[in-house]
Amino acid sequence: MTQLFILTGASRGLGAAMADQLLGAGHRLLCLSRHRNAALATKAASTGASVEQWETDLAQPLEAAARLQAWLDGLSAAESASFASATLINNAAALTRIGAIDDCSEGELSAALRVGLEAPVLLTAAFLRATRGWPAAKRVLNISSGLGRRAMAGQASYCAVKAGMDHFTRALALDEAHRPGGARVVSLAPGVIDTDMQVQLRGADPAGFPDRSAFIGLKQNGQLASAAQAAASVLACLERPDFGSEPIADVRDLK
Repeated sequence: MTQLFILTGASRGLGAAMADQLLGAGHRLLCLSRHRNAALATKAASTGASVEQWETDLAQPLEAAARLQAWLDGLSAAESASFASATLINNAAALTRIGAIDDCSEGELSAALRVGLEAPVLLTAAFLRATRGWPAAKRVLNISSGLGRRAMAGQASYCAVKAGMDHFTRALALDEAHRPGGARVVSLAPGVIDTDMQVQLRGADPAGFPDRSAFIGLKQNGQLASAAQAAASVLACLERPDFGSEPIADVRDLK
């Protein structure tokens, strides 16, 4: 049987690495990102893997959620019955300029909150609504951050988004536990990863980001996981038999 994966933010960084690793026999992959991942399309074409990419602005989450639900509702009964599992991975996030929130424009802040929190909530609701009657095992994996559990100066909006993601996941897990065949839900911190976000943090003005030196140290001391390494760890967590037993997790605690 086929496993269905729906992944946001698949055009770069951790999302691109997860998409690359999810391509394969027995998987059907739908990616939602602002930009198309050309390397992913090339690999899928050469291997015959099943992937569909939507160029979607998650700062417009109502449209994205409506499109996802329509797509899921449009699958035939035979198609939905063919899935052994259906998984939504909410990975996309938007980083504002680094510093105090009053240095950011209203548009920046609004987009960060919509992409990082409103979109996952709406996409999750659409996913669960559309798949409620499916026989497939359902999973929701929300990519969180240590900054959702530990505040940091210069990152207020990102901290707020990730803390909201964690608490949303806690509440959602309680809801799903009371439903027959409810989804298993986890908000997972993926560790520190060598991505564009780390480049931004290392290049920030220390006047607005007093922890800049710590992030420079992570890079200099080889403490950053590659996107591919982090993706493998995240996807391994997803496949654990105890996935969902605890709604809040960190890859560094899962051995």
